[in-house]
Amino acid sequence: MTGRASLPAPQHLMADAFLTLNHISKSFAGVQALDDVSLVVKPGEAHCLVGENGSGKSTLIKIIAGVVTPDSGDIVINGRSFQRLYPMDAIREGIQVIYQDFSLFPNLTVAENIALNYQLSRNVRVVRWGQVHQIAQTALDKIGVRLPLDVEVESISVADKQLVAICRALVQNARLIIMDEATTALTEKEIRALFRVIRNVQQEGVAVLFVSHKLNEVLEIADKVMIIRNGRVVVDTDVASLDRSKLTYYMTGRQIEEADYDYRPTNEQPLLEVRHLSSRGNFEDISFALRPGEILGITGLLGSGRTELALSLFGVLPVDSGEILIDGQPAHVRDIQSAIHHGIGYVPEDRLTEGLFLDQSISRNIVIRTIDTLTRPGGLLSISQVNRQVRYWVEQLSIKTHDPELPAKSLSGGNQQRVVLAKWLASKPRILILNGPTVGVDVGSKMELHEIIKNLAREGIGILVISDDIPELLHLCNRILLMRRGRVAGVFDRPEITEAELTARLTEATSMARPAG
Repeated sequence: MTGRASLPAPQHLMADAFLTLNHISKSFAGVQALDDVSLVVKPGEAHCLVGENGSGKSTLIKIIAGVVTPDSGDIVINGRSFQRLYPMDAIREGIQVIYQDFSLFPNLTVAENIALNYQLSRNVRVVRWGQVHQIAQTALDKIGVRLPLDVEVESISVADKQLVAICRALVQNARLIIMDEATTALTEKEIRALFRVIRNVQQEGVAVLFVSHKLNEVLEIADKVMIIRNGRVVVDTDVASLDRSKLTYYMTGRQIEEADYDYRPTNEQPLLEVRHLSSRGNFEDISFALRPGEILGITGLLGSGRTELALSLFGVLPVDSGEILIDGQPAHVRDIQSAIHHGIGYVPEDRLTEGLFLDQSISRNIVIRTIDTLTRPGGLLSISQVNRQVRYWVEQLSIKTHDPELPAKSLSGGNQQRVVLAKWLASKPRILILNGPTVGVDVGSKMELHEIIKNLAREGIGILVISDDIPELLHLCNRILLMRRGRVAGVFDRPEITEAELTARLTEATSMARPAG
């Protein structure tokens, strides 16, 4: 490595450290991604790496994994110093990275995915299926869960895929497992189960570097927390010295106080009424009302029917019985076009595959829903009207881009979500369904999106927020509807329930994975 001479880490930290990074710096095309970053991870320690999008977290992970070479600084693993770390060096020393896509083989079984790398690393030429099953079962026993070994991975849940990836790391004799945004696609109950697995792994002396922007999770799972901002370490300390307010300040560089949404109930006629709505195999006998300016939360575990309900309200999923009323009149929402006609907008949970055309420009994504209104007689698009509408929504929603003609994939997660919102708001919906509105969004953007949602409600839009992020629901919603197994299990006014009580009610269902024994 080149650059200034690096100082040795303090001896008391080096003594029992598994991984030590000393004064790591890295730039790409003149942009400083990391600047003088040092990190110490000890065996059996849960160390959280926290920062907003673009802070340098991903670059640091790639350096530890041997994928990216730093410009300066050194890496010490298990007492051995590396001037140039390659991926095979990292794996050989016991470093395993579980990325957000898990890098599993969907057409192979659970057992094959767990055991394959182990066998390849030992040049096994003849597959003995009994041995494959034994390797996989031993790894599952080690973390205390049961999974069907002969089921193809493409047919199991996201949470179970996470477990398979952890087991695959363990059979490779992992001593440090790096988990990149491990809980993005998991429900609250699945997160609880994953944390139990992480603690079991720690008991085996395996360290975990947990990358997350979810503050509650950081405070729950971490022993130590390192926060980086703009490529520099802001703080690296024991979790006991931190709380949500301090984490937010260190991540963003500013004090952010989020006030709850102040909704004053009125006797106005509901914008939306759902009466005894049922869809066979999805949900049954759902009733509620949504008034102008109200933010109603809907929560529940995977399989509760919450997303299916949203899809039915948006005309995607057919209903078998019950009725939908808008402004007190029966509304026949048979498909998406009829939902839009009735003033209903829907922002999906997976913005990357369902909400955006990633390769298309930001401007095209914004105007796609209103393209007909921007067309002159004769079918020609009015470029001046398009530009006016794009400028308006970029300014209104503070979409951070220097050129709206750039592709949507060039934006951060929070800005991508704003583009999806802009697309629907341009069509002037009266009822807005937001499914996981801040999934995968860092804390600063999350709070800004919350303010946008509150302001929309203040303008009289009725909003449904579907989420299992309990603090989010309590900050945004005046009422929260809890679903379980396709039915309403409770309706709570926000002042009448605490975060702990709602979490307990949400997690009453069975665990995501069956405990061993």
